[in-house]
Amino acid sequence: MSTTAIAITYVGGPTAILEYAGLTIVTDPTFDPPGTYAEPGSTTLVKTTGPAIARVDLPPVDLVLLSHHSHRDNLDYEGLELIASGVPTLSTTQAASDLFGGTIVGLDSWEEHTIGDVTITALPALHGPAGSEPLVGPVTGFALQAPGQPNVYVSGDNASLPLVRQIVEHFGGFDIALLSAGAARVPGIDGQLTLTSSDAAEAARILGATHVVGLHTEHWDHFSETRAELEQAFAGSARLIATPPGERVVLIAG
Repeated sequence: MSTTAIAITYVGGPTAILEYAGLTIVTDPTFDPPGTYAEPGSTTLVKTTGPAIARVDLPPVDLVLLSHHSHRDNLDYEGLELIASGVPTLSTTQAASDLFGGTIVGLDSWEEHTIGDVTITALPALHGPAGSEPLVGPVTGFALQAPGQPNVYVSGDNASLPLVRQIVEHFGGFDIALLSAGAARVPGIDGQLTLTSSDAAEAARILGATHVVGLHTEHWDHFSETRAELEQAFAGSARLIATPPGERVVLIAG
């Protein structure tokens, strides 16, 4: 089977539209306008910029990859509406237990699920420093594989390079990586919740990825590093792909 075109459209924050092996896939859906999320028992989060593409303007979506459901910077109210429309959604087992109104499949780490020609494997992830799991909840990454297609790694909100190494030992590397960076920080947790810019560059090296899409670096106040810092960390490397918000970018031509 020959490779089909693989394309990405960056929506904002952690959200992108990935075209892969005949599927249109949305990562961590956030489509709300700018606003403040102040919920009891949770850190107040501030969204500074709306999505480059509104939920109502999305093309038909075949799959949502939801790294976790408990934080509004990864799943907001418009994102919940997308899932509630019945779009197949893969996430953690906790998300499948907590969320209703959609078609959500909860996966444990290394568990596989197939849609069309694509096999999706849930991957281990750590949303912060060791010991923060009770505060941040479970999170997952994803590997995408299909006959004749490059392997794709979707990190979700993973901050652990040792887990990236473990994933590479299991799969042998990835051609394309969607990495959540931005070094997200919140009060009460001593350390970043997502990759720093330098960690993202190191993750790309470990993965062997030739095409890297940076996510989660802007549009929210609690991201402590910017897109410019991510670009600086990749300076001198062609790995990091320019993804202007709302523009479809072909990663690999068919």
